[in-house]
Amino acid sequence: MEQLSSRVVYQNRWMTVREDQIRRPDGSDGIYGVIDKPAFSIIAPYERGGLWLVEQYRYTLGARYWEFPQGTFPERREGAPEDVARAELAEECGLAAASMMYLGRLFNAPGMSSQACHAFAATDLSPTHADHDAEETDLRAAWFPRPEVEAMILDGRIVDASTIAAYTLARLRKAFPV
Repeated sequence: MEQLSSRVVYQNRWMTVREDQIRRPDGSDGIYGVIDKPAFSIIAPYERGGLWLVEQYRYTLGARYWEFPQGTFPERREGAPEDVARAELAEECGLAAASMMYLGRLFNAPGMSSQACHAFAATDLSPTHADHDAEETDLRAAWFPRPEVEAMILDGRIVDASTIAAYTLARLRKAFPV
């Protein structure tokens, strides 16, 4: 596909939505909507045979769900994915990791968004200061045994695609014992 033109139709401190005029390989013209957001990091924090999850209200879904800690630096600030991961782990769970294993890069919605996700497994955890931002004041962190995490995926308490993908990558890369 060839981009003929592009215009921003909406922008805030988290994202830009643009509309691109495109030419398809068959020569026909069309429109493509794209959501641009900075890459985020997601962390699978493992200790004592289980994983730490966070539960928060997701406005777009109108419900609370469990997921791995994840996020970006504020105000679209750039940073190394591991630095983002360490900051999010501390901010959301109050944990620091002596060991971080890079699991891979993912794209949650490549049909509409350019946002990448960098997945990490964190081990050798120790407590540190949690510091939730304004959107996370109701966030809570809790540890779950690994079989319970798998049950939560199967019964719909975990619906976040990034969490499920990061968990799968961690298992396939043997980031923690099964």
